[in-house]
Amino acid sequence: MSSRENSNNSNMTTANSKNHDSEVIDLAEMDLPMFTMARTKNPDECPDLSVLTQKMIDADAWIVVAPEYNGAAPPTLNNAIAWLSRDWKSFRTMCTGKPVGLATHSGGGGQHVIMAMRSQFAFIGADVIGRACLSGRNKEVNPETIEAMIDNLSSKGKE
Repeated sequence: MSSRENSNNSNMTTANSKNHDSEVIDLAEMDLPMFTMARTKNPDECPDLSVLTQKMIDADAWIVVAPEYNGAAPPTLNNAIAWLSRDWKSFRTMCTGKPVGLATHSGGGGQHVIMAMRSQFAFIGADVIGRACLSGRNKEVNPETIEAMIDNLSSKGKE
């Protein structure tokens, strides 16, 4: 899941080289409306996220890749989580115990977005792995980190 259109982040989510099926879901491309309680009262203004929810439920694990926005997660990620959480039964099914890896490609160091996402995904019930992938303008992606994360997630997804 990537939250920035045409970003370098999508390059970090490739598991195909290790013979795992993967799919990139670009939240920016979804162009979800801004979540507000007022909007949820009008069914015509609520996006149908049933296909996304089912894909996320069916996935053995997720790698969430997001840039750092002012020391936090980007608005597109928070907005998608808010919309997905409206159907709380499916949301619980989708999140509880789901193995999740975190990654960022950020202009700064990216540590803050990793901390923010770790807290948020743990709060919603996911099983966030300890190792994260950070890269940016002064730090290249470490291929060994990506491989270790994919191996860790694939073993957890089969438990």
